[in-house]
Amino acid sequence: MAEVHNSGILLESGTNEIEIMEFTIDDNLYGINVAKVREIILSAPVKAMPHAHPAVEGIFKPRDIVITVVDLPRYLGVEKEKSLKDLFIVTNFNKMFIAFRVHTVVGISRISWTDIHKPDKTVSGGSEGVATGIAQCGQDLVTILDFERIVAEIAPETTIQMDEIDKMGPRSRSNAPIWIAEDSILLSKMIEDCLRKAGYGNLRMFSNGKELWESLNTLPKDGRLFDYVALIITDIEMPQMDGHRLTKLVKSDPRFQVVPLIIFSSLISEEMRIKGRQLGADEQMSKPEIGHLVDVMDHLLEGK
Repeated sequence: MAEVHNSGILLESGTNEIEIMEFTIDDNLYGINVAKVREIILSAPVKAMPHAHPAVEGIFKPRDIVITVVDLPRYLGVEKEKSLKDLFIVTNFNKMFIAFRVHTVVGISRISWTDIHKPDKTVSGGSEGVATGIAQCGQDLVTILDFERIVAEIAPETTIQMDEIDKMGPRSRSNAPIWIAEDSILLSKMIEDCLRKAGYGNLRMFSNGKELWESLNTLPKDGRLFDYVALIITDIEMPQMDGHRLTKLVKSDPRFQVVPLIIFSSLISEEMRIKGRQLGADEQMSKPEIGHLVDVMDHLLEGK
């Protein structure tokens, strides 16, 4: 139906802006980062798969690739008959193609991350909720869904795996202070548990780039920067301040630019790698490669 071209998204890197695709389920407005979307097509017949999660409709093959279809209304608890007018939003993140059934697509809004706020537990459903943010798009409030968390629940084998750390065998402990910006409550806990298992025990977690940046600016100016923060790891998608904006601020500030910074995101693509390099990121890698993350951390922290 319509291919979404991402080459024009966020024309200038590090502007702290996002393009949100708004869609509806049972007349409620939801949103997804356009950077995750590859195309929008009319819903099509789907081949059911045995023993799949109840929200997984099955698979279909629109062209030369087999894609899993998730019934997003059913996942969200909406009981409504499927319609030929339904749409599939075909996404690509975590190196996977997944189609999500929705009822309508409304349009695209370009807004600042500062216009996206973390929902309280009443809205998000608590620590395991799937609402990662509430966005003000014009006159509308749009619920931004945590698609990474949805996929992690439906297919746990596709997300961060502790066994990647177990396979590394015995490791020495490190007290190097690591600062991590990650807005997904579920993924933040997974990352923290894996890194502690890998021997990194001095971790400080932040729910967005703004919190981390503000904390950096409170550090004493006593010349012992690496005693307070030896490495920064950041997601890209976060309310208030995204990872690209955080990277730009850190790497353009003489006080902090020496601190190694890793972008660890489900959105890593060739285009995103170019953006990250332009902003000064030391390394970039795609979730859920937690073993690779640990290897890179080991390398960047040698001698510190």
